[in-house]
Amino acid sequence: MTKKSLFSIAALFDSPDAIIHAAEAVRDAGYTRFDVNTPYPVHGMDNAMGLRQSRLGFFTLAFGLLGALLAVGFMTWVSLVDYPLVIGGKPSWPWPAFVPVAFELTVLLASVLSVVAMIVVYFKFPNNSHPLHDTAYMKSVSSDRFGVSVQADDPKFNAKEVESLLKKLHAVSVEHVYFEEEDSRPSIFEPRFLGVLAVVAIVASITTYGILNHVLTWAPFNWMSTQAKLKPQRESAMFADGIGMRAPVAGTVARGFLPYAYAGKPEEAGKLLVNPLPSTKEVLERGQAKFKTFCSPCHGNFGDGDSRLRGQFPNPPTLHSDKVRGWTDGRIFAVITEGQNSMPSYAAQVSADDRWAVINYVRVLQRSHNAKESDLK
Repeated sequence: MTKKSLFSIAALFDSPDAIIHAAEAVRDAGYTRFDVNTPYPVHGMDNAMGLRQSRLGFFTLAFGLLGALLAVGFMTWVSLVDYPLVIGGKPSWPWPAFVPVAFELTVLLASVLSVVAMIVVYFKFPNNSHPLHDTAYMKSVSSDRFGVSVQADDPKFNAKEVESLLKKLHAVSVEHVYFEEEDSRPSIFEPRFLGVLAVVAIVASITTYGILNHVLTWAPFNWMSTQAKLKPQRESAMFADGIGMRAPVAGTVARGFLPYAYAGKPEEAGKLLVNPLPSTKEVLERGQAKFKTFCSPCHGNFGDGDSRLRGQFPNPPTLHSDKVRGWTDGRIFAVITEGQNSMPSYAAQVSADDRWAVINYVRVLQRSHNAKESDLK
């Protein structure tokens, strides 16, 4: 026959103020093994019960440090032992690169393992039974009442004294809660628990493998793994030559890559090309910036041909000669685009609009060196 023993004496109260007062009274009476149950959090209950700060923070600290040490240790082993990379001045132990990963693993282990510790250590997992479960007391405090339960294992516990104290506090009802002594908390290493855990792990693994490797490949969930397209350097039965990579269609131009129509024809460019940019302040400032970056090393800051690279390249002619001043904007554009003599092409470095802006700035420099009387008025 199963023997029942007293677990606690539990009392119900009608209001948050009453349960706060009851908790303070039980605390002041010297009881330490008691708990309060309410349908919602009651502000000030921690102080009323005299609870100490939770030790769960120490678990969090330990797990966080473990995560940081694991991350830094693993990356140190990779950097120094398994796959060292000594290139480009890279240090053997680049600790700044470890910080993001170490931070992430610190947060991950601290949060996840703290929850595991709370469930296992404080909630006695895998035990899911408690003497208060399925009692009238627990049903009431889960709905609209407030309760306090003084446990029988308290060093100062005396059933008559506890019951008398709770009645003096004007409890709505007082209940004796019993438990069966044969019911013990199941061990986490109990065969039946390990068996259930193993079955759950196997079923979850098989299900996950099946979903990720088979179910998700069924139409319409094939994630575009099979597409009607041709990949580079792959053969294709669609074309007679069996080649998947096709040459561009004759006469087509990629967007943003309009070909230069006057290649090798600078004189024709000088006649037909017209500068599309007006000589506004913004355009001239833009042209000045590009001129100083790409042109001034050879032509000088003012276009006088006084190269800063003397001895490395032949000095270019001045941009203020009658010849250059007589060139049209299109003719200068052709020189910048294709180059001339020792000057290379700047088409790759300077966009077409920037080349026109540079020409506008060159015209300003030329006019400053050949100012007319009307310019001074």
